[in-house]
Amino acid sequence: MTSELWTAGPTREATEDVRAAVRAAVLDYFEGWFNADADRMRRALHPALAKRSRAQDPGRTPAVSSLTADQMIAWTAEGAGRHRAGPLEIRIDEISGGIAAVTVHSESYVEYLHLVATPDGWQIVNALWRYADGHGPVA
Repeated sequence: MTSELWTAGPTREATEDVRAAVRAAVLDYFEGWFNADADRMRRALHPALAKRSRAQDPGRTPAVSSLTADQMIAWTAEGAGRHRAGPLEIRIDEISGGIAAVTVHSESYVEYLHLVATPDGWQIVNALWRYADGHGPVA
């Protein structure tokens, strides 16, 4: 993991192994949610996760709501995401010095994720999401 962390001088291009590890963390997050696999969700999330959304209630209230890693892991274990499975389009936007930005589109969600390289592997530390068009609560 030390080669992925910041060092003085220009940041090297991410290797295929690093890109694969970032992708694996994103898959743990989504597939863990869709398959009610709390262990995969726990592996994917940094304990300091800040997950936020805007206007996800039926009235599309212009407010920001927040979730924690513990809430996501508990809801995953309860199977809250089982009914929302679908294909994933994962775009790794950038990897630089132990951090990464990833955009994910699924049938049900649009998410912007920030990941960090940790001694336990790549983990999601920030997530901003919304329901995909045609999904989510209806008024």
